[in-house]
Amino acid sequence: MSNSNRNKHISKPFLEIVFDQLYATYGCQEWWPADNPLEMAIGAILTQNVSWQNAERAISTLKNEGLLSPYALLRTPDDILGELIRPSGYFNAKTKKIKAFAYHLVNKHQGEIELMLAQDTSTLRNELLSIHGIGPETADAIMLYAGEKPIFVVDSYTKRILIRMGIITHHTAYSDIQTVFHGSLPQNTTLFNEFHALIDNHGKITCKKNRPLCLECTLINLCPFGQQTKEQSAINRIQQYG
Repeated sequence: MSNSNRNKHISKPFLEIVFDQLYATYGCQEWWPADNPLEMAIGAILTQNVSWQNAERAISTLKNEGLLSPYALLRTPDDILGELIRPSGYFNAKTKKIKAFAYHLVNKHQGEIELMLAQDTSTLRNELLSIHGIGPETADAIMLYAGEKPIFVVDSYTKRILIRMGIITHHTAYSDIQTVFHGSLPQNTTLFNEFHALIDNHGKITCKKNRPLCLECTLINLCPFGQQTKEQSAINRIQQYG
């Protein structure tokens, strides 16, 4: 069966099995520990290309400085804001992105993120994508974690794991990857939140970009890449010890 056909015929129970096995291995992630929707949204921007831990340090600094409001962020000079968010990396670019997001909230929603998040999913996503520095992954993270919308966040860990499991290819579009989850699982915010966090944890600990720990992987029996690695490991042992 071709990869494209596999995409179309992936079964709901399969992804539920993946979730169950990841959950049994790693437990509840309790991800994205932020106090309010604005914190979560700023965190979604700060975590671009870095770990949440680095972004969390930057958010903590902004909070301690009393800057976690759109108006305060806009009043802060770029160089000062950049230094405050330095732990998140790419701080000059992220300063511009945060300012663009804050300006949008003030200009269109009276500085109230709740007004923006109250919109329907399609309208909100299109609006977020119109803001400088917010792409599909960041928009969906804001919608899922800050807006509690049932939308699955696709990131590099998601792509890597699904490619190795033979569910998608390197060329599968973001929207098509998202459809794999939306079409196979209940539209549940808590489920999508937890599944995304479990995938990221698995990608960091086991299904690494380089030298993945396939023989230790809880998903090895579901993963063609893992099975190939297991078979090759057995062949290597036979060749080594005779």
